[in-house]
Amino acid sequence: QVQLVESGGGLVQAGGSLRLSCAASGRTCSSYSMGWFRQAPGKEREFVVGISGSTGIKYYADSVKGRFTISRDNAKNTVYLQMNSLKPEDTAVYYCARRLSPYDSRRTFDYDYWGQGTQVTVSS
Repeated sequence: QVQLVESGGGLVQAGGSLRLSCAASGRTCSSYSMGWFRQAPGKEREFVVGISGSTGIKYYADSVKGRFTISRDNAKNTVYLQMNSLKPEDTAVYYCARRLSPYDSRRTFDYDYWGQGTQVTVSS
């Protein structure tokens, strides 16, 4: 069993920055792929950024490329999402997820464990 706990969300003005953390406990392995997703009110959950467990390659949704950065600290079993130049359209609940596979994916149904989510609100 794996538990994922996100933190770091909050209210920020447009153009500001936030750093989200996702701490994993339980069955952890650095070769598992990790992802961040988000869900805005009335919209489907969408992929934001991921990191491949097998290669360490990071891949981003076009909407956040150049503004968001994912990183992981295997010693701390923690994944981070640095969000810069935030826009009002980035407002959503952000979820981290773990896939019990070293291969990357942008599809929600490929991920096996999810955190409870953390709210990010960007004011204009």
